[in-house]
Amino acid sequence: MEEKIDEEFVQSIDLTKNDDSLLMVSAIVTVLIAILLLSVSLIYLWPGIGNISASGPSAALVTWENEYREITGLNEIQNLDGKGVILCIVDSGIDIDHPGFEGVEIAGWNDFVNQNSEPYDDEGHGTAMAGIIISNNGLMGNARGVSLLVAKAISKDGTGTDQMIAESVDWCVDNGADIISLSLGGAQGFGSGIFTTDALEQSVEQALDQGVYIVAAAGNDGENDDGDVESPGSVEDVICVGGITRNGQIWKGSSAGDNNGRFWPNPILPRSNPDMKPEVVGPGQEVPILMAGGVSNENWWGWSSGTSAATAWVSGSLALLLENNPELQRENSQDRDSIIEVKELIMDNSNMKDGQSEHDDHYGYGIFRVDMLIEAKNI
Repeated sequence: MEEKIDEEFVQSIDLTKNDDSLLMVSAIVTVLIAILLLSVSLIYLWPGIGNISASGPSAALVTWENEYREITGLNEIQNLDGKGVILCIVDSGIDIDHPGFEGVEIAGWNDFVNQNSEPYDDEGHGTAMAGIIISNNGLMGNARGVSLLVAKAISKDGTGTDQMIAESVDWCVDNGADIISLSLGGAQGFGSGIFTTDALEQSVEQALDQGVYIVAAAGNDGENDDGDVESPGSVEDVICVGGITRNGQIWKGSSAGDNNGRFWPNPILPRSNPDMKPEVVGPGQEVPILMAGGVSNENWWGWSSGTSAATAWVSGSLALLLENNPELQRENSQDRDSIIEVKELIMDNSNMKDGQSEHDDHYGYGIFRVDMLIEAKNI
């Protein structure tokens, strides 16, 4: 199946919808297997044209970045940069020659679209996500010391296939990834766990079984919410990320979770702690980013809104926890036990909004605060 991102970069991406809600009940299983294969789209908004810069990030972008570092606890972290942690992003590639990546070397590259041996990004989204994690010039990535693997699974025109993204996840696992960051999503496959019909969800389940942390976007349905977070963020042990604004409020485009369960159009079992969706929220509005190839008139820095950016932010922050506590890394776990432990830490040690005392279908367990997780883990 070929999928396409929204080329007009509108407020929220209209992921695949199905018109089969009136099918006979007797045909449910057969039809759902056919029509609910995951449709994958990148989840983001392109930077506003009035907020880009050629010579370096604007003062506003630097201020916004610092505000997000403050609200997510990164300014409380000393002497951690993700060193020793392998983080893999599956996206549209990376413009490694971007001035924001000065001196950066990635640990691995695989182009599942065009089979090019050298890193590149002809779409732009991957560079933006990678910059949130490893930028070291102008903007400061939140895990600049990680070993970054990049799998290109999205083409120049924003299209990809479920199978290609699944193969990219497999490649990340085969190359030792501790964390896989998926700033993408789409319709859920039929079934759940080992019974899922979807190739990407199957690859994600296999990665989780090997102790690999999967961080995925909740989606940008927002006011047009379709009833649940996108897949693979919907998978039980995946860390699903919603978006917030710089003042800590839920970003209006962030998708809500359906944690009560449903039968139609795609059966979902009721969820329980610590796996209610989304699990956490992170920076999702006007997040400072790098722009691949200058994008337009040699402008290299800008901002993006969406749960895509929030996912990359949480992925990099998670790497700091794994650096500080190497017993949680894949090589020392090799199964889901550490993932479950971290998800319980997230449930008990995220920063809830005022008046919140339990999971919220939009706000999750709260803002992902790596400083609070590290403190709780080491009590």
